[in-house]
Amino acid sequence: MAVDQTQTSPVAPAPAPEADVPAGRFDRIYRRLTGQALSLYATAFLRIGYGVLFLAILVREFPNRHMIWAPDAPWTADLARRMFDQTGWFSVLTLSDDPAYFEACYAAAVLVSVLFILGWHSRIMAVLFALAVVSFYSRNVLMSDGGDNLMVLMAVYLMFTACGRRWSLDARRAGRTVPPGGFRDFTATVMHNCALFVIMAQMCVLYGAAGLFKVQGDTWGDGTALHYVLKQDLFRPWPAVSDFLDGHHVMLAIACYMTVLVQVAFPFSLFSKLKYVVLAILIGMHVGIAVLMALPIFSAVMVLADAVFLPDRFYLWAARTGRRLLRRDPAPARFFRRRRTPARFFRRGPAPSH
Repeated sequence: MAVDQTQTSPVAPAPAPEADVPAGRFDRIYRRLTGQALSLYATAFLRIGYGVLFLAILVREFPNRHMIWAPDAPWTADLARRMFDQTGWFSVLTLSDDPAYFEACYAAAVLVSVLFILGWHSRIMAVLFALAVVSFYSRNVLMSDGGDNLMVLMAVYLMFTACGRRWSLDARRAGRTVPPGGFRDFTATVMHNCALFVIMAQMCVLYGAAGLFKVQGDTWGDGTALHYVLKQDLFRPWPAVSDFLDGHHVMLAIACYMTVLVQVAFPFSLFSKLKYVVLAILIGMHVGIAVLMALPIFSAVMVLADAVFLPDRFYLWAARTGRRLLRRDPAPARFFRRRRTPARFFRRGPAPSH
């Protein structure tokens, strides 16, 4: 009797449902956003940068503080209160008309800025810093510009970030860079990542809107916008340089088109390495604005906001390079540190017996 010796082939496992792939992707995104605070060095750089910038404004305007923010300024506290009734703004400088109160607020703003830069009790200092920036800005909006508007927004956003976990006295005092886990750490991480996303979205909206508004203008379309900018007497600190650049019409036309292209393309370049080229062009553009149009504060505010898109490894490399230059070490700093292999891995022959 013949025996059937055929073997049954193993059954292949059923493929995973397609619905599990998006679910797994969303799960990884959720763990990334809730399990780790992102771009801690970038937010620390923003904390230091905006703190130094606001402190520089207070120091620079110290001789003129009574003309700008004091109760007896041309834009009086009563006029500011009337404007607050319409706009909903608020300023601690208008709570009292006593000159001593104003001087105390000014000194407190300077102290808060210094402590915010150093990262001393960063959570509390971030709230006080935002209050100081909003108060001084809203006290006299006639003396502000677009850079001040963005600084106010960034000061408010930084309240919700963990900007004191790096390069701060808080991190130095704690002796660690990552706080202990738990619900408090989970909440702080989620708030930090959400605020970081809002900062990035704010810059995308800003550059996208600026580029689209430029597209609607005739002067940007025909490449003559920068010609008129260089002819503004109010923004000509170096007339000879402005006239020299104005003589190169083709270069100005290319710069006009490049400005519009880069600003419109900025939100679409964030998920590729092209963003580093775009950021370099934008930073160069703001440096040109600072030099040619005498708008250093505005340019500094924009450059600091652009820096939020740089990865943490860039800040670590910059810190190592700075320390190397201070020590005058000829060895170049590396973007990625190479791990040293233990010496025992290079031993030849069998291990000695004991």
